[in-house]
Amino acid sequence: MKVASIIEYDGSKYHGFQYQMELSTIQGELENSIEKLTGEKVRVSGAGRTDAGVHASGQVITFNLKSTADFASIAGGINHYLPDDIALKSTYRVEDMFDPRRDAVSRIYRYKIWNSSVRTPLMRGVTAQIRGDLDLSEMKKGADIYLGTHDFAKFSSPLSMDGASTVRRIISSVISQKGNIIEYRVEGNAFLPHQVRRMVGALVDVGRKMISTEDLTRMIDCNSDKIAHSLPPQGLNLEEVRYDGFPPLKQNLSCLA
Repeated sequence: MKVASIIEYDGSKYHGFQYQMELSTIQGELENSIEKLTGEKVRVSGAGRTDAGVHASGQVITFNLKSTADFASIAGGINHYLPDDIALKSTYRVEDMFDPRRDAVSRIYRYKIWNSSVRTPLMRGVTAQIRGDLDLSEMKKGADIYLGTHDFAKFSSPLSMDGASTVRRIISSVISQKGNIIEYRVEGNAFLPHQVRRMVGALVDVGRKMISTEDLTRMIDCNSDKIAHSLPPQGLNLEEVRYDGFPPLKQNLSCLA
């Protein structure tokens, strides 16, 4: 049977989602835990390959099991073997054709900035500290510029496949502030490596008056020599992956959160 789960993790001590030999990864921990429970060696697939240090509250994974044991006990058992910083929140049986990456309609990321000259020990693992004043009104104008379909080559780290498209569609792009916390929430059909962290980095540069909104427009049209710098990973969270028809409305076999 094919299993899909919505999972949450603190990525602080992991080298990203994707399995890497002799390195601790989210995928590796999941596969090890499933094997400990079922005795089966499985391959876990994810909706997104989050980078080292990046968190997720709505990552979607799938894996296949031969086991026919009670489904709810299998899902709960996997959580038993997982480390405390990774958890399956809800689990479903899905069709064999379901692919968490290719079937995704959009992905939503949220980036948190601690805008203060004084550090925050309690939030240092989920925010990136930016000192100095930021012009939020200009940053909001910059966030609006991202909307629509653009070539984000200036916002990507090198791609593994030569000639791969760097065009992406941004559905929602909103920046807001509450106290010392500035949040950027973005929804897109897909994202390039480091794209969100570079998008926020460029908005911070706009807020610092280091670049203008006109510069930002030229960057997303690839008519500028400027390149967006990337902010640290700990401020980024994969909040939700959206699909047509998932999760199923009537087949929540295990809600574990």
